[in-house]
Amino acid sequence: MIQELLPQLMEFVVKYFFQILGAGVLLIVGWWLAGKLAAGLGHLLERKKVDPLLVNFITALVRWAVVFIILITALSSLGVNIAPYVAVLGAGTLGVSLALQGPISNFGAGFVIILTRPFTLGDTITVTGVSGVVKEVKLGFTRLVTEDNEVITVPNKHIVGEIQTNSKSVRIVEGLVGMAYGSSLDAAIGAIQRAVASVPEVTADPPAQAGIDAFGESSIDIGYRYWVPSRSYHAVRYKVNRAVHDELAKAGITIPFPQRVIHTAP
Repeated sequence: MIQELLPQLMEFVVKYFFQILGAGVLLIVGWWLAGKLAAGLGHLLERKKVDPLLVNFITALVRWAVVFIILITALSSLGVNIAPYVAVLGAGTLGVSLALQGPISNFGAGFVIILTRPFTLGDTITVTGVSGVVKEVKLGFTRLVTEDNEVITVPNKHIVGEIQTNSKSVRIVEGLVGMAYGSSLDAAIGAIQRAVASVPEVTADPPAQAGIDAFGESSIDIGYRYWVPSRSYHAVRYKVNRAVHDELAKAGITIPFPQRVIHTAP
């Protein structure tokens, strides 16, 4: 059996040797060219300050488009009639698309994210109950990194069409502390401002704010707002809370206990 096939195989190799060699060289050079072209285009777009998400999408699209063209050219050089394969590919694509509606919807949503750019790498977003810094955006999914360094992979179809909050690189923190009636308002607000300013991670722009938030039953409620890097939201908030407590104590500001006066009829 093998002895019968060997002469036919040798004849095939001798007859089509140069075509096979040319097709192989074409594929290798094409793959290398696709990588170089995509890399060069990526550097050019980065110098033009194009959004990183769009850069990644365009370079990947260009790479695979070049590879596809080279593959078709290599098959044609071997004398392969690609028309029947294109028809089969089209029918197969329809069947696969029906079977993979979930992943395909993720790809479509990823395409929408890349084109509309509701967020970019480094932004902090909250969507479908999860929050984190955008680390990676692919056609099928988006990866977030939380402050605890956990990696959350969110399918893109759960991002597009949903309500999302984009905190960019900084995030606002709001606090509230009560001071006793009769305490110095200026001293309390000054103490809070010094406490917030003493934490180096708090951003100077926009500046922190502090003032009367409400008049409670047993205290004047002082509200304060400041901005921190999104990556360290909780850590900085804890530092500021401790600093506020210490500064209020130094200023002699009393944080009252809730009180209620009850009058009884004689």
